Amino acid sequence: MDWFKTAVANALAEHLNAKEEDIRPLLETPPRQDLGDLAFPCFTLAKQERTPPASIAARLASKLHAATPPAIERVAAHGPYVNFSVNKDLLAKKTLSAIYEQGRAYGRKTKKKPPTIAIEFPGPNTNKPLHVGHLRNILLGTSTANLLEHQGNIVKRVNINNDRGIHICKSMLAYQKWGRGKEPDKKPDHFVGDFYVLYAQKAKDNPQLEEEAKALLRKWEAGDAQVRALWKKLRGWALQGFQETYQKLGVTFDKEYFESDIYAKGKAIIEKGLATGVFVKDENGAVVAKLDDEGLPDKYVLRADGTSVYMTQDIYLAFQRYEDFHMDKMVYVVASEQDLHFKQLFAILKKLNYPKPDGLYHLSYGMVNLPEGKMKSREGTVIDLDDLFEEMQALAKQEITKRHDLDKNEILRRANILATGAINFFMLKYDRHKDILFDKNAAISFEGETGPYVQYTHARIASIFRKSGAQPPSPPEKPALRTPVEQAVLKKLAMYPCVVEDAAEAYRPELLTRYLFELSQDITAFYHECPVLQAEAAVKTSRLALLHACKIVLQAGLALIGIEAPEEM
Repeated sequence: MDWFKTAVANALAEHLNAKEEDIRPLLETPPRQDLGDLAFPCFTLAKQERTPPASIAARLASKLHAATPPAIERVAAHGPYVNFSVNKDLLAKKTLSAIYEQGRAYGRKTKKKPPTIAIEFPGPNTNKPLHVGHLRNILLGTSTANLLEHQGNIVKRVNINNDRGIHICKSMLAYQKWGRGKEPDKKPDHFVGDFYVLYAQKAKDNPQLEEEAKALLRKWEAGDAQVRALWKKLRGWALQGFQETYQKLGVTFDKEYFESDIYAKGKAIIEKGLATGVFVKDENGAVVAKLDDEGLPDKYVLRADGTSVYMTQDIYLAFQRYEDFHMDKMVYVVASEQDLHFKQLFAILKKLNYPKPDGLYHLSYGMVNLPEGKMKSREGTVIDLDDLFEEMQALAKQEITKRHDLDKNEILRRANILATGAINFFMLKYDRHKDILFDKNAAISFEGETGPYVQYTHARIASIFRKSGAQPPSPPEKPALRTPVEQAVLKKLAMYPCVVEDAAEAYRPELLTRYLFELSQDITAFYHECPVLQAEAAVKTSRLALLHACKIVLQAGLALIGIEAPEEM
């Protein structure tokens, strides 16, 4: 309710001989709804005047009450605070009008000079399918990108495919030994992943395989034609499988990079850093970045034999990306296991005069665990992303068939929508810094803080409009929406633009999921207390307009986190 905050700040500024922009940041949200919608603390004034803050609050409330602007319905002192309640009719009119006019663009910002933000995710290895851990990464990346775009930024989605190294050669070796030239008989990335698991199983009894894999890597680096052909074949299968999964998730990239293209690059940057004193050589000839001045451990950036390490290519890629996009910010979506790596990378880039060092950000997140324990790809204990979708789809089908008698195609269509809602919401509703335990049954539930609960709330609104047999009405000039539950819904709707802004600025999609859940709870409470179709004409029109506004906001909010708002469940 930005307009209400402005009205309150202006009213206070006039009586305090201050500026609106100085008062505005001081306003707080009262701890209870019955206390009002905004509160002004009087502690600073009390110190200045050497008067008890409660006395100042009472005096100020009395003055404001005598000349209350239209946006404010009530002013009252409560201890050391002056509390303000919004004009109920104005709240209804302004909120409904804004949502009706803007539709799903409600709260969207435009900027005259929008900054460009690049966001990197999910960075898979091309020797196995995407798994549940990748899913959290992808959902954080896509939802954050959506939120940033909603705030008027230009967003570039980028991906780095880790397609070289010893782990890749392990899958190649297993295929070379036991694949017998087979073509994929399943989703191709799963086919490649089976050989990674097979290698791990065989290596337990045959340690010599490790040396064979290293030899294969040396041949790859030497450009051996047969090894490169094998690598291209398996890599192609993995990438094909990734694209199928990305398509299912609605994920696209503006540019994809490949480790195989850049792993040997970056040495020129390191040499320049040596010449300017950013890097030094240790006693063995390896190149190291001394980072004690940043409170960080030193980091090797080049081996003694002149070969690259991961940091070498990360340094190169940072500069290359800037050449590609000239972005103002670069966001890396990578698990918290790499927290130190990114602190070191950012410190090194700053020393190397990277153009926008303050725009570098590591969007760190916790691990995804299973009831069975930690996932390990090489042991085959990981849940693949595709398999998870199939399991969730099966659970969704069970829920749908309990409630409806539908044909198979319709059940499948609804199950896909429900499964996606369950997975996305569960993955995004937690503080991203925390590890999560993925619970399939909890995620698919129609009760509690879940995607299906929010989706059901939307479908229930759609059902009411079908029963009414009418198109959503235009909001009345004076909406009849003054009951506490109606006002609670209106206030929640009015908060949406600020919630999306906060979620984008803090890279915290969970702020939006929590909001959508709370809005759904408020709508449910409204149903219980306020009949809609049975209400008298003026009230019915107002309540239908309110529900239509809710429907728009639920659709818009769910879309930002990759969830479809169904008309029927």
